[in-house]
Amino acid sequence: MSVASNDPTAGKNEGSTAAASDLPGRQAARADTPFLAGLTRLAAVGQLINVPARTVVIHEGDEDTSVFILLKGAVRIFSAVPGGREITFDTLASGDYFGELNLAGGPRAASVVAQEDSLCAVVSRDVLLAHLAATPSFALAMMMHAIGRARAATVMARRVALVDVYGRLVSVLDRLADPADELPDGLRLVRATQREIASHIGASREMVSRLLKDLKEGGHVQLRSKEITLLGKLPARW
Repeated sequence: MSVASNDPTAGKNEGSTAAASDLPGRQAARADTPFLAGLTRLAAVGQLINVPARTVVIHEGDEDTSVFILLKGAVRIFSAVPGGREITFDTLASGDYFGELNLAGGPRAASVVAQEDSLCAVVSRDVLLAHLAATPSFALAMMMHAIGRARAATVMARRVALVDVYGRLVSVLDRLADPADELPDGLRLVRATQREIASHIGASREMVSRLLKDLKEGGHVQLRSKEITLLGKLPARW
């Protein structure tokens, strides 16, 4: 595994709980929806844990059933594959949550690592189930959210099986291009390393490097350390 891992309990504040004010601005702005209002209340009873960057929060194969609400920072959900590489399933920002798929028990299906210093509210399975039973609207919203994640996973699996590496690269670059970082003249910025992109599309870093070099020579992208500037709509085929 190429990701450095530390003790995920480091920095945990025993006995402390999350306040509603700990939730990020984008979530607070939409807290009138049943789902986000319920998530706010759920985070308020969770135990706070500070997670340093590059710390593995969840290890694939763990039997733990806790759910983590991401109050600050960002995490990456991934799995190790033969050959020492990793495949990335998703990246989450503050205001989201993870770990809910293990409520039924059994080993964790993927690992989660902090991409930057993060703060989580950890909620036990029993507390979450009681919250779901007490708030049917939140339970329904959480179910719909889980369906959306399952659909996204199905689309990803289909792309890996049916779409060539270049097609997957274009799809991931479009998805990672942050609208908040949009540049003048319609340029878009992707903040990711070539290794991170490779893990998203199930390809080697060398393959991604070659494709990006070709796109640069074709005048479609500009490459800098940990940044890729999309100069326009990328060609559908290459």
